[in-house]
Amino acid sequence: MDDRCLGQDRPLGEARLLFEIAETAERGPGVPLRDLRTRLGLDAGYLSRMVRSLQAQGMVRLGTHPDDSRMRTVGPTGAGRAEAAEQNRRADVLVSGLLEGLAPDQRRRVSDAMATAQRLLRLAAVTVVPVDARTPDARACLDAYAADLDARFPEGFDPADLVGPAEVSGDAGAFFLAYEEGRPVGCGALRRTEPGVGEIKHVWVHSGARRLGLARRLLDALETEAAARGLAVVRLDTHPALTEARAMYERAGYTEIPAYSDHVYAGHWFEKRLPGA
Repeated sequence: MDDRCLGQDRPLGEARLLFEIAETAERGPGVPLRDLRTRLGLDAGYLSRMVRSLQAQGMVRLGTHPDDSRMRTVGPTGAGRAEAAEQNRRADVLVSGLLEGLAPDQRRRVSDAMATAQRLLRLAAVTVVPVDARTPDARACLDAYAADLDARFPEGFDPADLVGPAEVSGDAGAFFLAYEEGRPVGCGALRRTEPGVGEIKHVWVHSGARRLGLARRLLDALETEAAARGLAVVRLDTHPALTEARAMYERAGYTEIPAYSDHVYAGHWFEKRLPGA
C-alpha cells in the first residue's frame, strides 16, 4: 500500500491501473477510457493524469476505438506488458509466502473462503430496482432472456410470449432490473392474475453475473413486491429444460402444483404462499 507497490517503483494507483489495462487488453485492441473510469470508480481528471504519467514512462499508448473514432482507448506497450507480468509474478510469490505455513487442505479452505467473500461482496454491490418495462434497459434484458431460451429450448422460443409492458406496470404488476456498475445484468416481472394471486415471470441473469445468487435476490424482490401489493400467493411455471430454475424455486420454498395455465413453454408449475401478506 506504499509508494512502491510489490517492491516496484510505482504507487498502488498506477500499479492497479496498469494491471487493469494489461489484463483487459488481452481481450481486445485497447481499453476504452470511460470503461476504466467506471470499473475503477475514478474521477475523470485523476484517471487522465495517471494515464498521462504511464504514457510518459512508455508503459501505455493512447488510441481510438476501431468502431468509434470519438472513443479514446489505452493499451499497454511492450514495456507495460513486461511490468504487469512482473507485477503478477511478485504477487504470486507474496501469496505463496503467506500460505506456505498451511497444509494443503487449509490452503483450500482459505481459497474457498476468499472466493465466497468475493462472490457475496460482488452480489452486495448489485442493486435491484423497479423500473418501467418500456425502458431500453428492460427491453434489452428481455431480448437477451428470449435469446437464451431460444438456444436452450429444443422447440425454440417465440419472443411474442414475453409479457407486455402494460401487464407489469401500475396496478397490474411490476418489473425489476438488477444493475452492476451501471449495467443491467438481470430482470424479473410480477403480474396480478386474479384477486390475491400474482405470477412471477422472466427471472433472468446475464451469463457474466451467474452463480452469485442474483436470481434468488430478484425472486426475493418480486415476492416482497407481491406481499406489499396484498397478494397472498405467487405462482410461476418453468420449462423442463431449466433444471437449475426448478431447483432454485424448490429451495426458495415453492411447491409444485398441477398446471394452472396452458402456457406452451411450461412443464412444471409452482406456488408459494407469502407470510404476512
